[in-house]
Amino acid sequence: MIPYPLIRPLLFALDAERAHELTLRLVALGDSLGAASAAPADGPPVDVMGLRFPNRVGLAAGLDKNGTAVDGLSRLGFGFLEVGTVTPRPQPGNPKPRLFRLPEHQAIINRMGFNNAGVDALLEKLASIRYRGILGINIGKNFDTPIEKAADDYLLCLDKAYRQASYITVNISSPNTKNLRQLQGISELDTLLAALKYRQNALADQHGKYVPLALKIAPDLDAGQIIDIADALRRHQIDAVIATNTTLGREGIESSPLAAEAGGLSGGPLFEKSTSVIRSLVRALAGELPIIAAGGITSGARARAKIDAGAALVQIYSGLIYRGPDLVSECIEATNN
Repeated sequence: MIPYPLIRPLLFALDAERAHELTLRLVALGDSLGAASAAPADGPPVDVMGLRFPNRVGLAAGLDKNGTAVDGLSRLGFGFLEVGTVTPRPQPGNPKPRLFRLPEHQAIINRMGFNNAGVDALLEKLASIRYRGILGINIGKNFDTPIEKAADDYLLCLDKAYRQASYITVNISSPNTKNLRQLQGISELDTLLAALKYRQNALADQHGKYVPLALKIAPDLDAGQIIDIADALRRHQIDAVIATNTTLGREGIESSPLAAEAGGLSGGPLFEKSTSVIRSLVRALAGELPIIAAGGITSGARARAKIDAGAALVQIYSGLIYRGPDLVSECIEATNN
């Protein structure tokens, strides 16, 4: 395998979205050609959401929306993978350009808008993969579904994805779908979680297995909102919370010429804000459900900091763009206890 530091300048010479697509094709191609696994030894396994994870480090949703490179990505040593966000119907997402690198900050701004081939296409891809590890499927609503009908989209995706998922993530926190974050309001959230939990229990009976539900929340929440969400998670017996999605804030990149671009900011500058949300959730949840950390993990030390803040698992994405596969093994080693 060619070392990532040699490949990165070539990828960074391309438009960010084109480089993203090329990388997925190369990862998939490498797997089809039987490239040697770069996976390090598993860390001590950890039990979260009733599932046994071989290590604490996972791939966040967004990198492989359509499940095109799952087998190749599994060779990088992740303890789990999350694909999506996927919606009931295919949609193209927002107009291009919609993905921007900020190398000086190890950051990314995106306004992709849930571009994906639809839940049926994803499940068709997943039916042919060899990977048998823990696989999360991240679900969302179509951009043109009215917010008052959002639950219908999530329930449809839950119904379809249930059989093939190890766990399912409910994404209500992307800043790039109009009004989506309204679902974090307590009334809307109560309605959505009640519907999802009722359907989850019915599907568990139907399929003879229990597939956990995780809720992915935004970093742009005040203390009261975090407490309200934590109460709703406990009330509806949701299995985990993922903290966090991207931020609309621009703290730490004010001097960048790209700071004015619309979209969610991820990568290094998100670390402190997302970690603060974890600490607040730890206090509010009092250990009643696990936290999966995402946001700003660009080093093993930062992965360790998320665990020390109270997370059970971590997920990486933007850091992988800048550091490559070495970041996975570094994070596994750092969280290896």
